[in-house]
Amino acid sequence: MRLLVLDASLSRCLAALTEGETVLMQRVHDGAHGQAAALPPLVEAVLHGPVDAIAVGIGPGSFTGLRCAIALAEGLGIARAIPVIPVSTGEALVAMREGAWAVTENRRGELFLERPGLAPPCVVAEVDLPRPAQLTWIMGDGAPRAVARMLARGWPAGLGEARRIEAPALARIALRRLAGTLQPRALEPLYVEPPATT
Repeated sequence: MRLLVLDASLSRCLAALTEGETVLMQRVHDGAHGQAAALPPLVEAVLHGPVDAIAVGIGPGSFTGLRCAIALAEGLGIARAIPVIPVSTGEALVAMREGAWAVTENRRGELFLERPGLAPPCVVAEVDLPRPAQLTWIMGDGAPRAVARMLARGWPAGLGEARRIEAPALARIALRRLAGTLQPRALEPLYVEPPATT
């Protein structure tokens, strides 16, 4: 199955064309700002030939990045009459290691914690991170900070290898959701705190 994969939830925009989980073509734009302008040209660069579905990151993450990626995915899905499959940040980050936790920076000094299958995403201060019941791998750009805190307390935590979302991980979750082995999600930004506005 050919997928168009989009994500702009963290510190970069990603657009990729995959065959299953194999990346055929990919373009990225690094940076926490400018996703709305950066993502459409990335999609144009990789979108060649037919695709069967679109996988899109829905957060938690950047307010603007989430909204622009979802809107672009919805528009393309309608135009091509293909399904758009939502994938959360945590689902994508832990797709390479079952049972891991995802911890990402929320840009306000706190952390987004996502434990798929255990609890909904939440915002936590570093000092309020919960104790893992057993050795747990922590993924995401907030993982080094979280693991340092946990290890200082003598808790069973390991620093996972995934720091940011990769196209094969998004594709893996989208394919599982399409196959019905994962619960469906709403195609809308997954916010766990009010958006910051200035």
